[in-house]
Amino acid sequence: MIGYVTLGTNDLEKAGEFYDAVLGEIGVKRLLATDRFIMWGTSFKAPALSLTKPFDGNPATPGNGTMAAIVVDATAKVDALHGKAMSLGAKDEGAPGPRGSQFYCGYVRDPDGNKLNFFCTL
Repeated sequence: MIGYVTLGTNDLEKAGEFYDAVLGEIGVKRLLATDRFIMWGTSFKAPALSLTKPFDGNPATPGNGTMAAIVVDATAKVDALHGKAMSLGAKDEGAPGPRGSQFYCGYVRDPDGNKLNFFCTL
């Protein structure tokens, strides 16, 4: 159902480096890049994550309550992504761990303030 999620950035180059490193931890690569937009994914037939400079020219701001959730297949990968993001300047929004009996996740805010959730089901 979801094609891709887009987050805003004010520094596409810096944000691109952050997401290249974080998403590279799970083998995700850039699918498309322009001077205003970058998209990461495994293929154009699977959900993707993208960053853009706002079209209206106003500064990008993170939405309160807006979040991109990135699914992986193991708790160790949640831990690794959270740790990688933190090492690249992300801010902790909830350390990795179980949330209930069937959900394991960790939350960060990227350098632009966008909220990410790395998760797997147990």
